[in-house]
Amino acid sequence: MSFNEYYKYYLSLHQNKWCRFMHVLGQFATIAFIAYIITQQIWIFLLLAPFVVYPFAWIGHLVFEKNRPAAWNGIHDYGWTTLKAKVCDWIMLKDIFLGKL
Repeated sequence: MSFNEYYKYYLSLHQNKWCRFMHVLGQFATIAFIAYIITQQIWIFLLLAPFVVYPFAWIGHLVFEKNRPAAWNGIHDYGWTTLKAKVCDWIMLKDIFLGKL
């Protein structure tokens, strides 16, 4: 599956506007977390930055979308699907702000 095909699949798991909103909140929380780490210079916490979005995203999926997050499908493929889902999170955020979604 090409990355573009995967992104289409990823978007099919994010059709509910509240699920997408929770992802946006999670991405902003991630940015705020990274900004805090930089200002406080506690670099070890950068390792936690990729995980900040998950509580927001999981609430979006489990409560609003009623499906499983795409990242959960990557457990058995050495994390490649999880990594693609993480990249798609940021692409979806860009597409939301550009009005494509």
